[in-house]
Amino acid sequence: MLEDKVIEIFVNVDDFCIEFDHEIKKHLIESKKPGSRNRNSQLTDSEIISILILFHFGQFSNFKAYYNHYVSAHLNDLFPDLVSYNRFVELKKKVAVPFMLFLRFHGLGKSRGINFVDSTHIHVCHNRRIHQHKVFKNVAERGYCSIGWFYGFKLHLIINDRGELLSFFLTKGNVDDRNLKVMLNMTKDIFGKLFADKGYISQALSDLLWGNGIQLIAKPRKNMKSNLSHIDQILLRKRSIIESVNDELKNICKIVHTRHRSIDNFLINIMGALCAYSFFPKKPSLNIEFEKTSNQLYIAA
Repeated sequence: MLEDKVIEIFVNVDDFCIEFDHEIKKHLIESKKPGSRNRNSQLTDSEIISILILFHFGQFSNFKAYYNHYVSAHLNDLFPDLVSYNRFVELKKKVAVPFMLFLRFHGLGKSRGINFVDSTHIHVCHNRRIHQHKVFKNVAERGYCSIGWFYGFKLHLIINDRGELLSFFLTKGNVDDRNLKVMLNMTKDIFGKLFADKGYISQALSDLLWGNGIQLIAKPRKNMKSNLSHIDQILLRKRSIIESVNDELKNICKIVHTRHRSIDNFLINIMGALCAYSFFPKKPSLNIEFEKTSNQLYIAA
């Protein structure tokens, strides 16, 4: 079963990398310097990306132990040209661009008119060690969420009713969820209704999204009147689906840990977690079916 998953991931990644390399070679400028070389690494880009994605399926929380004691010991028949752990860490950086493009074009789903938005905090160290932290100095910021203050970043997500990722945006920890620039970038390919919690209540944001064909529906505060339809009230109560997605990203995909030694590894870890989630056979879903009858749209849950 695990071997089938490895093959599935590798085939998808390898097909993309072949197409990516073909397009890149069209735009390469030949070097006129004598003796210039363009040597291929022992591991291909598709093998590196596949190994990075497989790490986020929940069995390991430490990448070094995963590579040395699992990949090298049990997957050496599927990856016969494995390199040392130190060399693999060096090779991770060179696949950052194709990795991001693979996530963009193969890891995201499509909007079906019912969408959910939320943000989750990614802390990079304990609050008591903020002044001692050096890796993300002048990059991470203090922010506030439902569990209190933290030091790190925010990952903003939009999903559809099937639990598929539609868009994501990584910001510093002190960026407001209602930031217009962030929401405008995240909702380029979204249409229909966008359900959110109280933290997204903003007249400016609502007007901006409405102008782009998106209706923002947020849970009203106690001092606000609710004019929502019966269906909107039901779907708003189902907003916890995106919290289930955040929970899987943190507890299964290990999107959060405080042992990063570089910003590059931090970003690659996030891309790997999001890609791994896209390969999950079962995702949190509302099991909604859309039927068109007499030019009208019916929702059957």
